Amino acid sequence: MAAAIHRIKVVNDVSDLVPILRAVGSPLRLKVVQRLGEEWLTLEDIEREFGDEGKKALAFFEKLRLIDTRWVAREGRRVPDKSYHFYYSTININTTSPLAEMSEVLAIATMPPKEYERLEARILAAVGPEGRFFSDVAEELKMSPTRLKALVKRSEKLEYRGHRIERFRGEA
Repeated sequence: MAAAIHRIKVVNDVSDLVPILRAVGSPLRLKVVQRLGEEWLTLEDIEREFGDEGKKALAFFEKLRLIDTRWVAREGRRVPDKSYHFYYSTININTTSPLAEMSEVLAIATMPPKEYERLEARILAAVGPEGRFFSDVAEELKMSPTRLKALVKRSEKLEYRGHRIERFRGEA
């Protein structure tokens, strides 16, 4: 049997705390993270154990690049299945931030869903179907870069691609 690989997620930017906190922000997501840390699971396994919410959690983890994938052959099947495993075994938080920025990031991570959805809708409208440069969106919405970055990193519908904000198009 192959030795387990020890991977460390290093958090250097204060806004990177948002997806880490949101990844385990509900009891179901926490259970999915724990199961994916124990063994490789297919989408079918996740659906059977956690239902549609488990599938959504998997897509969110994929967006955050927190899961690893590999193909596994299963007995009685012709085509291999894609399986998932939590990518990191350790998280190292190494960041310094002004209190105001840290407070804002933590407030966004714990913001009530209705309030967050209202802000996310504004960002989606500003980004449009093709995506836009980060600085243009921040200027239009009159948001600090830290606030906008934290809001996008919390989103299941938006992602960063280079210096752009785009709509997330995941596989899972």
